[in-house]
Amino acid sequence: MGNDMQVENPILVVGGTGKTGRRVAGRLAARGRAVRIGSRSGAPAFDWADPGTWGAAVDGVRSAYLTYYPDLAFPGAVEAIAEFSEVAVKAGVERLVLLSGRGEEAAERAEGVVRDSGAAWSVVRCSWFNQNFSEAFLVDSVLDGRIALPAGDAVEPFVDADDIADVVVAALTEPGHDGEVYELTGPRALGFAEVAAELSAATGREIGYTPLTAAQFAAVLREHGLPEDFGELFTLILDGRNAHPADGVQRALGRAPKDFTDYARETAATGVWSRSG
Repeated sequence: MGNDMQVENPILVVGGTGKTGRRVAGRLAARGRAVRIGSRSGAPAFDWADPGTWGAAVDGVRSAYLTYYPDLAFPGAVEAIAEFSEVAVKAGVERLVLLSGRGEEAAERAEGVVRDSGAAWSVVRCSWFNQNFSEAFLVDSVLDGRIALPAGDAVEPFVDADDIADVVVAALTEPGHDGEVYELTGPRALGFAEVAAELSAATGREIGYTPLTAAQFAAVLREHGLPEDFGELFTLILDGRNAHPADGVQRALGRAPKDFTDYARETAATGVWSRSG
């Protein structure tokens, strides 16, 4: 049967429990593809900080989706991607799809490593996910009715994690995506006050936006146990370099990306922004 090869060759999803990885894994499984979750809780376990786990993770794999935690802009990330790519290609991995950071110089160095790995490759460049407001520490801010960030009046064309996952799955399983760099965004740029207004409309509650200083944001990150380096990355990608929407979703999938209004309405309906219980 045609599925025999798919069973023999699982697709590795590194970060398979994260915002995009979980969606990619679910979509692949729905297509009848064998999936190997690359995470510390996976079997076999995968840990970016422990290269000794990488060999078992790529054994028998032909295609892999790479997400790096905490971010490709962090020290050591490019070197880890380089070492992993070498291990993967030597083990027989033929295709790598990398989640990269839009407007991040370090992330572009990681892209170069994957490009030079000897495997077929695709890159999906993203910055702010819609889901940062519902599946990351900002969900607490939405629940509290106050989004407090060091964003000033910056704008961002927020991208939906479902669109990212659709592009990644296409790149992993369909022809025509090798050698492509897809910049993925939503259809329009919004300021954070506009985001707060969208979330207010979707939830029926008053949600406001309060600009923070970098020092205030560093304290918030510490409170949530997150690296303070995220603060520097945050201000970097909101300096205007990523303010304009890109056409990656349209190029990869032949359709428009999801609008923030639709994300907000659909997410509000799940109850994640409700205090009940």
